[in-house]
Amino acid sequence: MSHHNTGNATVLGAGSCTMEMVWNWNVIDSCFLSGSWHVKNKSMFAASCVGVVFLVVTLEFMRRVSSEWDAFLLRSFQRRLRLQQAAVASATPASCCDGPESTFVGPQYATFRATALQQLCRAILHGITLGLAYLLMLIIMSFNGYIFISVVLGAILGKFLCDWMVVRIPYDAPRGKEKDQRSYSISAAGPTGCCA
Repeated sequence: MSHHNTGNATVLGAGSCTMEMVWNWNVIDSCFLSGSWHVKNKSMFAASCVGVVFLVVTLEFMRRVSSEWDAFLLRSFQRRLRLQQAAVASATPASCCDGPESTFVGPQYATFRATALQQLCRAILHGITLGLAYLLMLIIMSFNGYIFISVVLGAILGKFLCDWMVVRIPYDAPRGKEKDQRSYSISAAGPTGCCA
């Protein structure tokens, strides 16, 4: 396929698609990523814009899936840790720590390390997310105004669907329910997420 430069535009073949290197509002004969994505009519361009919107929403969804997977792994570890603590507490005599001899040990920490399979899943999700982000970057480098607007609309829709803000805030519990307050925690969805 022959190509030549015309000002700031690159024309791929006679009567073929035109790729602008500056901001433009081209519709017919626009090309994105490659010559095979050649927009020949307005319907194809509209479908391209809708596809870009869904691509951005998919990116936001994958980010949420990644953060939810991390949160699931952490919740699972915390659940196992609580069960172990309960088992140790039930096996320890109640009188061992009473009286003037008891001392404060200080905060103790448990370290969670993902298994190889869990880390592989994290890496795959990260790779897919990064691939989608770079694909969008290459598409938006067409400098097409309509595609840029589609990316912004996709980001808005993705944020609306995939990053609904949910925060648990502790507050003073009524008398007699102080023990329940320990179960509350401040937690919010990560920077992105989907369909919570």
